[in-house]
Amino acid sequence: MHWTHRFAFAAALTLFAAGVQAATVKAVNIHGLDETKTANVRGALSVVDAIGEDLPGRRLAYLVREAEDETREALEPFGFYSPKIEITREGNGDTGVTVTVNVTLDEPVRVRRADIAIIGDGSDDRYLNQDLAAFRPQTGDVFDHQLYEASKTRITRRLAERGYFDADFSSRRVEITRAERAADIDLVWSSGGRYDMGPIEIEQTPNAIIRDSLLDKLIYWEQGSYYHQGKLDRFRESLARLDYFSSIEIEPRPEDAVDNQVPVSVTLTPAKRTIYTAGLSYGTDSGPGIRLGMERRYVNDRGHKALGQIDWASKRKTATAQYRIPAFAWLDGWYTFSAQYYDEQTDYMDTRKVELVASRSGQVSRRLTLIAALHALRERWAYAAFEGGADGPDPGTDEDNNANEDDELVTTAYNYATFLYPSLRAEYIDTDDRIFPRHGIGVTLEVRGGLENVGSDANFAQAWGQARWYQGLGAANRLILRAEAGGTFTNALVNMPPSLRFFAGGDNSIRGYGFREVGPNTIGMDGKKYAIGGKYVITGSAEFEHYFNDGPWGAAVFVDAGDAFNKFGGEVSDPNDRDQNFDLHTGVGVGVRWRSPVGPVRVDIARGLNDPDSDYEIYLNIGATW
Repeated sequence: MHWTHRFAFAAALTLFAAGVQAATVKAVNIHGLDETKTANVRGALSVVDAIGEDLPGRRLAYLVREAEDETREALEPFGFYSPKIEITREGNGDTGVTVTVNVTLDEPVRVRRADIAIIGDGSDDRYLNQDLAAFRPQTGDVFDHQLYEASKTRITRRLAERGYFDADFSSRRVEITRAERAADIDLVWSSGGRYDMGPIEIEQTPNAIIRDSLLDKLIYWEQGSYYHQGKLDRFRESLARLDYFSSIEIEPRPEDAVDNQVPVSVTLTPAKRTIYTAGLSYGTDSGPGIRLGMERRYVNDRGHKALGQIDWASKRKTATAQYRIPAFAWLDGWYTFSAQYYDEQTDYMDTRKVELVASRSGQVSRRLTLIAALHALRERWAYAAFEGGADGPDPGTDEDNNANEDDELVTTAYNYATFLYPSLRAEYIDTDDRIFPRHGIGVTLEVRGGLENVGSDANFAQAWGQARWYQGLGAANRLILRAEAGGTFTNALVNMPPSLRFFAGGDNSIRGYGFREVGPNTIGMDGKKYAIGGKYVITGSAEFEHYFNDGPWGAAVFVDAGDAFNKFGGEVSDPNDRDQNFDLHTGVGVGVRWRSPVGPVRVDIARGLNDPDSDYEIYLNIGATW
């Protein structure tokens, strides 16, 4: 055989052997890109899908060759059309093969010209023009496909939301000139005419539970007014807040429009009429207990609701009855009538009260709710305290009461108080997610007051407020800030029952201290401190959360501080002074976070810094904290 023939034959055998020799892809490394671009390239590479598989050499060679084109295509959405790409492979069939993609980015393609417009009736629509002004990318920007598609989709959706159901593209073209690294955008919508709101057809299936006249009050627009999807969204929210229905389907039918009016079909499926709840409870202050409840979602076809609930623990007992009537005059809301019995026999309090409340709630907007109420309160309470010696009068008769060496430990007689007073409460919540907010603020403000000889045993006025602020920091972190402040204005604090005083300590107040531990107190027969509440309260908190690997589990660190107190300024000569000045209490701690299917779960452990011998406190919280 001629030597050239022998050489060709040997080369063919070598290539054949390479083609059939199996190799395992051990890893694929990508260098030269940021996190977002790396993720997009990795998702586009076929060789990544083959990691861990035994591949014939011929198949592996094909995947490596394809990697360059796949990488190039994956970078085009970011505006990079001519990057320098180098693909290398290391290893063999015995050790496994590692494929490395090295990328050097070139100058990106930028928008050279952008002709973006809406013609037709929509050209004069103020909100559509705002969307056009916010379109990205604009002239001079990197041509980012994702931004372009998102902007285009937002305007197309907004046209439908605002009733331009005949809208379509009259021009839709993007021209890329690679040599000049330039993109020219030509994007024009023809809006057509705007439709109006047509008749609303409501069907309750399989049977009607609420009279139509009640539901009709939720329709706040007139038939024939301009169409807007936001009107239907608000209608859906109003129906959902009533909690009568398990399913709410709202379907506009532009194809059936008559005289340019779009009919809307609403299909409602009744929810379970009665809800029963039962459970066990335990608290370090309240002891073991049982919880029972019954809610009647709709008592009659006028939409009235009824609720009964008992929380019966060994040291703290509550029984509540409530009746609610829908209210749609002025603002959507409820007339609510409730009665509550409360009994507490804990280390912090010996009190019993009965309270009747009549209120009217109203939703001013999606974010703001107002509640006006009238309270009738009868309360009995007592403290284990020092009886006055040489310098100390009975705490039930004088606000200025300090413990002295000559005092004796006794249990004072019961105090009684009756108060009739109005209150006004405002709740504002603006957030991206009420269950797990990453950006949001919530503010609650309340004022209340009563007059002596007009149903109350003393003149008083109170103001209280709390604010929470959530801010996401990157994809895995949250910063949570909380602040609280309240004050009582009265010259008869001794006549104010515990439910009208301020306390601090515990979860949602100052972690690291027990429930109501911080603030004015007295010393009981057993030597323990007993909280009696103060005229003022100021607390604050800063908390940082980090979640691992974008998963549901996270950790937190926090610091809480504040006090409940009776006076501003001056020195505190006696730590047991019931009329103590503001004395900053600080607690620090760590926690575990879990975004569970039923809502956030928080477990915190904290310690107060004011007492070096203080115990660690553990807190468990389930559900949103708004």
